[in-house]
Order: sequence, then C-alpha cells, then structure tokens
Amino acid sequence: MPDVMLRFFEAVGLILAGWLTFRLANSAVLARAGKAAPAAQTEALVQAGRPAVLYFTTPECVTCKSFQRPQLRRLEGMLGEGVQVVEVDAQARPELASRWGVLSVPTTFVLDSAGKPRHVNHGAVPAEKLAEQIQATLR
Repeated sequence: MPDVMLRFFEAVGLILAGWLTFRLANSAVLARAGKAAPAAQTEALVQAGRPAVLYFTTPECVTCKSFQRPQLRRLEGMLGEGVQVVEVDAQARPELASRWGVLSVPTTFVLDSAGKPRHVNHGAVPAEKLAEQIQATLR
C-alpha cells in the first residue's frame, strides 16, 4: 500500500508541476506581448474601444481552416459588434509573430478594449472559451 501511495503523490506532484509551468509560460508570453506591442502598434491592428481577438495563422494550417476560423465566425455571431477579430498571417508577417511570441499556429490573443493582451491560447479554442475570456476583460 505505501508504494501505491508514493506513486500517487508523485503523479499528483508531476501534474501540479506541469500545470504551474504552463501557467508561468502563459504569463511570460502575455508579459512579452504587452511589452512588445505598445499602443501605437496595437492601434495599427485593432480599433480602440472594444475587445479584440488577434488570431495568428498560416495558409497551410489545416486546424486553422477546419476548426479555428469557423469558431471565430461563430464568436462574431455570438458577440456581434462587441468584438473584433483580426487575422494575421504569421508567414507573411514573421516579425509581428515573433514580437508577439507566437511559436505555433493557431495562436489567439484576447485584447481588452485598450488593446492590452489579457489572454493567450496556444492551439485551437472553441468560441465559448473565447467569449468567456472576452467577458472577463470587460469586468
């Protein structure tokens, strides 16, 4: 029995360490994006005054075409004029993707109404999660 308990606590410890590492990495990406994307650069991408989803993609990204784009269209249908979605081709604008810390596509940043990044999502994200993140920026 003690051997099973030891393995259980090791597994829980590994899960917690992985979760903490993920949270710290996301915080670092958001901090980097916030510093690398001053207001002047963000204004060139999005209109101030309403939240935005900055969506990094590439023409070859199958997940982007088959899942993420339909989810973003659905989000626009859910929130209407309350959100703006800006698509950025990471291959055509590698300097912008690098500045924002994008390592893979799809990557989405949720920006508050002032243009400051509040959430980052690596990989495909459902419209409901993006809507929750946008609502959290409004509080």
